[in-house]
Amino acid sequence: MNAKRKAPSEKRIVCGEPSWRIASDTVEAFVTERGGQIAPVTFDRRGRQLQPYSVAPWAGRTPDPSVPPILQVLRGDFFCLPFGRNATPFRGESHPLHGETANARWHWESLETRDGCTRLRLSLATKVRPGRVDKEVSLRDGENTLYCRHVISGMSGPMSLGHHAMLKFPDRPGSGRVSTSRLVYAQVLPRPFELPENRGYCCLQPGAVFDSLESVPTTTGETADLTRYPARRGFDDLVMLVSDPELPFAWTAAAFPAERFVWFALKNPRILRNTVLWISNGGRHYPPWNSRHINVMGLEEVTAYFHLGLADSARKNPISARGFPTSLRLTARKPLVVPYLTGIASIPPGFDRVVSIEPAPDNQAILLHSAGGRQARAPVHLDFLQPDAP
Repeated sequence: MNAKRKAPSEKRIVCGEPSWRIASDTVEAFVTERGGQIAPVTFDRRGRQLQPYSVAPWAGRTPDPSVPPILQVLRGDFFCLPFGRNATPFRGESHPLHGETANARWHWESLETRDGCTRLRLSLATKVRPGRVDKEVSLRDGENTLYCRHVISGMSGPMSLGHHAMLKFPDRPGSGRVSTSRLVYAQVLPRPFELPENRGYCCLQPGAVFDSLESVPTTTGETADLTRYPARRGFDDLVMLVSDPELPFAWTAAAFPAERFVWFALKNPRILRNTVLWISNGGRHYPPWNSRHINVMGLEEVTAYFHLGLADSARKNPISARGFPTSLRLTARKPLVVPYLTGIASIPPGFDRVVSIEPAPDNQAILLHSAGGRQARAPVHLDFLQPDAP
């Protein structure tokens, strides 16, 4: 069945925001007009109805103009161009927090279903750095996978960018187990992420370099295990992980053994080179956070220098000086395609933490392996991660 529908029939108010709906037989997702933020997302929609993404408790209910649109809407996953807070202008460009793509109103293009694949297409004409960004969100019948592709055209020069996925973990200590594919470098944000004089608190040691997420230095001289979350209530922290660029694809995963599913994100590590973990557990006591943003972790696939913005990412910094790029160079002559996919897989009893993800022999799925030797399978089209994929 082929179909094409117009915007007025698809936009509805969801969690306080005008949003477009896209659905397959297994997944339902909503994309906000402001910021193109994706949530709620319901996986296994005719079965267990799993909704792993976070929606901020104030989302859609904060009309205060002093709060930027990105925070008024805050939910799920969104595309950042540039990635970061951009407090320092870059070559005369003053971008809003995480860029226009996460704040401005997107324009409807189409919603089509063809051969079991449903695609929502939106576009945005950027003003700070003039150009165009095309957003495509796709779902395939029979898959619990959300495919996202952004095409950046008409722009030149260095740029930080990335996806800002946020998960809401069950309110039990260590209910989720976080893991990633092979890393080549890992570090805590070099400066304090939050300051007490600003009513914010962090606990990881600024600038600490570490080899394992299970042992990260804290300000008390102890170590924190970042693979088990929720933890460290009352603190917000940020670390950056550099993915191995030699991998055919890189991954981040959060396993929920009691809930019997794994959330995963797959990326091309030569386009999205780093993973930023934003660990948000009530450490911000100022508006709109007011210590109520808890049990949330951002698992953000980016090419950037932490969350510090375009200027810090484009110039030489301690990470890029080590040979790990923190920005990409755009050219107006050739659009940049940024593919990214997320999904869930049901897991058997005893499945604890993901230690590897590999293509299935039939190349129509991925196999997720746990530390305890259990295995799960999820239908996924891995060729989507290639920039020239259809």
